[in-house]
Amino acid sequence: MILGSFFALFNQTTMTVALPPLMEAFNIEASTGQWLTTGYMLVNGVLIPVTGFLMKRFSTRQLYLAAMIIFLAGTIVSAIAPTFAVLLIGRLIQAASTGIMMPLLMNVVLSLFPPEKRGTAMGTVGLAIIFAPAVGPTLAGYILDNFSWRVLFYGMIPFVFIIIICASIFLKNVSETTTSKMDFISLVLSTIGFGGILYGFSEAGNIGWGHWEVVISLFVGFSTIWIFSWRQLKSNDPFLDLRAFRYNMFSLTTIINCTVTFVMYADMILLPLYLQNARGFTAFESGLLMLPGALLMGLLSPMVGKLFDRFGVKWLAIIGLIIILLTTYTFTNLTDSISYTVLILMYAGRRLGMALFLMPLQTAGLNQLPNSLHAHGTAISNTTRQVAGAIGTSLIVTIMTSRTKDHLQEMMTNGATGTDEDLIMEASIQGINDAYFTMLFFAFISLVLSFFIKRVTQAPEESMQTTKKNSKPEE
Repeated sequence: MILGSFFALFNQTTMTVALPPLMEAFNIEASTGQWLTTGYMLVNGVLIPVTGFLMKRFSTRQLYLAAMIIFLAGTIVSAIAPTFAVLLIGRLIQAASTGIMMPLLMNVVLSLFPPEKRGTAMGTVGLAIIFAPAVGPTLAGYILDNFSWRVLFYGMIPFVFIIIICASIFLKNVSETTTSKMDFISLVLSTIGFGGILYGFSEAGNIGWGHWEVVISLFVGFSTIWIFSWRQLKSNDPFLDLRAFRYNMFSLTTIINCTVTFVMYADMILLPLYLQNARGFTAFESGLLMLPGALLMGLLSPMVGKLFDRFGVKWLAIIGLIIILLTTYTFTNLTDSISYTVLILMYAGRRLGMALFLMPLQTAGLNQLPNSLHAHGTAISNTTRQVAGAIGTSLIVTIMTSRTKDHLQEMMTNGATGTDEDLIMEASIQGINDAYFTMLFFAFISLVLSFFIKRVTQAPEESMQTTKKNSKPEE
């Protein structure tokens, strides 16, 4: 299961350095190309709620094999894509697989390990999963510099075949199944709701926040999500059991995860654009710059998991977020002359901060839930995080694009000297600085909220209606 998740995340992170070459290959703008990432996360956000139902209805083995076969199909479509539209379809098919795999893996960990050992278990899982973002951009950069972008997809096909064969032989079931029926109305509501919200945020950068299309999309999206939530709370057998939000630490850690995801996913878009479009680094150099930070994050994951089991998540989160605030501030002052070595250290510092709390934060929230809510809690946690990442990415790209245009217009109005290419590069760097400054706001919110984290025990099943007494700190 970890191997399958590794390749799913590896595939996702390769797009961070592949975006500029794909923009050139298909003659598209950044606002269009970012849908390869945003659309991927949106499909995750739409489908992950279904996993709460799927994990109760189907066995671990059935779900995992289905997810890997879907991933294989999406990889083949992406590899042979003649146009950007077909490539996007292939990416969305792959995303459907990831939307199943990641919650399934987390639910298996919750099923196999008691609360006092889940931090170490999640840390071990994190070592493997975080290694994918570590090698993904670097390997993708090398491939893009020497081969066609299609090799990114063709190269994964044999590995996915091997994983499917191994899973069919070795994978065992770890959970019981039920005969729940699919709530298609809730599925439609969640799809329209999340889709409308993301579309509105994405199009705002192209046609303006006041355009009727943006206003209607956001109104329909938020209204539909409200109806979806009301339906889940009224249902005796909810599609996605939102009663998990009655547990205060689960709710708090979910909110913090959302704000942090804004920071994390937007960074994965902005930095490659700065390195390749504004500074002229190759795709391989761009990926190589991210390697030390990602490796550091992966290597620290098991140790952080053990610290979480012993001390809890509060101070890990506070220290990590302080580091992120300081390092993010350095990215608000990018220029066309910052050395490659300094950029490596800046990025590694951000990853160090994230390593301290990303996996422990999610585990801490899930640990409070009773066993009957683990599948739904996992689905909720992953859904909100993926949708937050999609909205955050769209919002940050919108800010970067609009501020770049504003800076370029100011330069031309003030009579700035230099070639058109130089002026565009300088305006682009300033636009990226403004986008990073926006991320400081979300990082600060996360830090403030982290001071309210408390260490709690797992709630027993009979306390579904009275969660306050289960939210008290341990003695």
